[in-house]
Amino acid sequence: MTSSAEQPGADGIQIRDVQPQDRAAWERLYRQYAEFYKEPMNENILARTWSWLLDARHPLQGKVATTADGALLGLAHYRPFPEPLLGKEAGFLDDLFVSPEQRGSGLGRRLIEAVAQAGKEQGWPFLRWITAADNAQARRLYDGLAQATAWVTYDLNLEKGTRGV
Repeated sequence: MTSSAEQPGADGIQIRDVQPQDRAAWERLYRQYAEFYKEPMNENILARTWSWLLDARHPLQGKVATTADGALLGLAHYRPFPEPLLGKEAGFLDDLFVSPEQRGSGLGRRLIEAVAQAGKEQGWPFLRWITAADNAQARRLYDGLAQATAWVTYDLNLEKGTRGV
């Protein structure tokens, strides 16, 4: 995990690394994130993901947006990945979620900027992420921060079998 944290803004909100005391609030937000993407969520997934976030030896890292009294308003999960064509590790933003009542407040941007700063500190040449094509609100934010790529993403399901494999 990185140790960087932004100073609280005028609104009293701080972006910082996830901490052990965040578990219950993080879980509420992460369940909402999974529900938004219509992904199943259960205690095993939550426990494993949380353990990864707190394990300094695991590549997954996390940032949260918190109020002065410690309430969580948003989260970001990210990790390094090898970029063979550059011979370097780059960054991948796996999950970004801001509570619905905070959308449009700039928290998503602040979370991405905090992850980007952590990536700079780790020597990453870029930060990459994907989103659903119909996630218009998020895409407005992303279009203002980063360059959309021409790459098309595929998932080969290794658990259910595939056609022709």
